[in-house]
Amino acid sequence: MRIEPVIKKVVAFIDGQNLYRSVKDAFGYYHPNYDLAKLCAAICAGQSGWELKQLRFYTGIPNKRDDERWNVFWSKKLSVMGRIAKTFIFTRELKYRMFRVRDTAGVEHTGFGGVEKGIDIRIALDVIRLAHKKEYDVALVFSQDQDLSEAVDEIRCVSQEQDRWIKVVSAFPMSPVYNNTRGINGSTWIPFDKRLYDQCIDSRDYR
Repeated sequence: MRIEPVIKKVVAFIDGQNLYRSVKDAFGYYHPNYDLAKLCAAICAGQSGWELKQLRFYTGIPNKRDDERWNVFWSKKLSVMGRIAKTFIFTRELKYRMFRVRDTAGVEHTGFGGVEKGIDIRIALDVIRLAHKKEYDVALVFSQDQDLSEAVDEIRCVSQEQDRWIKVVSAFPMSPVYNNTRGINGSTWIPFDKRLYDQCIDSRDYR
């Protein structure tokens, strides 16, 4: 039996766009206004013996020629985030393309938007890599992307190989108007409400 440590090293892995979209749908905020250091600390404070060791943030960013407003926003926000100790930032350029979607009436609409490539793969690789290096006991993942469920399965194998206690946690917003109530399959789910989130809003507006 693997013994759960009293003090648990925590590394937070944040899918920036996934968190932004879920918070937008759950709480109605229309720009990424989270203060990740506060949000991660608040989640850890609600658990027994969790000590945050690293914060790892992943996001796609539009090229300035494609969307100058959002490019400037993320450049400013990431510049501030990068000054926080033990914070690591991974970015990819968004690729823009035409897309077609059907509404509930079956009518097809055409749009143009950015597509984020490789972020979920990068998160999965880092979750597994840092587990092998024994850098955490708890992987706190801010995402509901089910593509990451395979990484959760791999962490179980790492736990067996190293004969040590490891937990993967999926943190996500919950509200009466947000229909996605599932965390990453195979992980422990920690939903957070608007009351907690509002205590972790960045006071700076980079727009």
